[in-house]
Amino acid sequence: MLIGFTVGNFLSFNTKRTLSFKAAAISDLDNVFTADNYKLLRSAVVYGANSSGKSNLIKALDRMRNVLLNSVKLNDKDPLDYSPFLLSEQSEHAPTHFEAEFLIAGKTYRYGFEYTLENIVNEWLFVKPKAIKKETALFIRTAEGIGVANIFEEGKGKEEATNDNRLFVSLVAQLGGEISKQIIDWFRNYNVISGLAHQDYHGLTIRMLHDKKDGCEQALSLFHKLKLGFQEILVKESEFSMSELPLDLPDTLKSKFSKDLTGKKILSIKTMHNKYDSQGIIVDSVAFDTERNESEGTKKIIDLAGPVFDSLLSGRMLIIDELDAKLHPLLTIQLVRLFNNKETNPNNSQLLFATHDTNLLSADLFRRDQVWFTEKDEFEQTDLYSLVEFRLPDGSKVRNDSNLEKNYIRGRYGAIPYINGL
Repeated sequence: MLIGFTVGNFLSFNTKRTLSFKAAAISDLDNVFTADNYKLLRSAVVYGANSSGKSNLIKALDRMRNVLLNSVKLNDKDPLDYSPFLLSEQSEHAPTHFEAEFLIAGKTYRYGFEYTLENIVNEWLFVKPKAIKKETALFIRTAEGIGVANIFEEGKGKEEATNDNRLFVSLVAQLGGEISKQIIDWFRNYNVISGLAHQDYHGLTIRMLHDKKDGCEQALSLFHKLKLGFQEILVKESEFSMSELPLDLPDTLKSKFSKDLTGKKILSIKTMHNKYDSQGIIVDSVAFDTERNESEGTKKIIDLAGPVFDSLLSGRMLIIDELDAKLHPLLTIQLVRLFNNKETNPNNSQLLFATHDTNLLSADLFRRDQVWFTEKDEFEQTDLYSLVEFRLPDGSKVRNDSNLEKNYIRGRYGAIPYINGL
């Protein structure tokens, strides 16, 4: 479970900014859960103008994970995946900063690192057991070397074996470190997906429905509740056929597909629709090829069902950029409510998503601490702030009975586009 995430000197983020999932002491909706000594939010939404940094926040969470998970694969002189803020002479060669605070098995961990194109500059790992108020350093890495605490026995003797471009926690995990493996696994287990490239997750949904895995029943219930037009959804298994390939596909690729897929079983989704006579009586059913015959919104709902219910049933965090793309606001609301509702989210999975859909702000869906904004300043640096901490021009805070959508559109909270002549 994520408590907070901090990013600095990455893409449009120059100064360090923190996204927090800690619930504020406010009397708003009960979209929170208790874990150890924390009250945490079930979901958070990020608003902002185009190019304000919403996607960069999500990219930062994805980049931190990828740098960590790929660290084990690096050779000594391999470059790191480095994307600093380029609009300042002070930052263009300075380290990128990532830090995450999260819960694992009753303990709070704070792990982070700073790096350039060539080197890991700093790295740290702190722990705080449930009953302890003060955190303890397990190891701290600086330009002077790596200092390992006695309680982090798995890291002892491995300091000198760590390459300059490789993360220490990655090395220790590879060599069997128990705590380090838990850290790696935590980062491996949250899902970052694109709401625009939803077809990338089509296969996950197909396998879930075909194998009737955990989540299948819940997905079918969601499709029925949303009234997408079809009465039933079926997964068909068939032999691969070359006729299914695009006519303009190069011969070299056709040859490869033929070699790799001939004799293989191909899964596809069919949606069943009622057929009526002139009196409006159901006389038959028709199987639609989902890809060819269903709307873009319906296809997206089906594709997202896999990662959504995988996250809900496993307690994993789900992070989605452009969740609302192609979806009616009411469909987006239903997806968010799956995470906000403790009945449909018993494992306390968390959802973070970026959107432009202001309808969600008037749907009685979010607490004030769940709503976040990104906004660029005059130097094109992204600022990140929540509605609960925002101060109005008179110095007051935003009330819980405010018309959030109306006020946001009017620019009272910032984070909207400024268009000349309008």
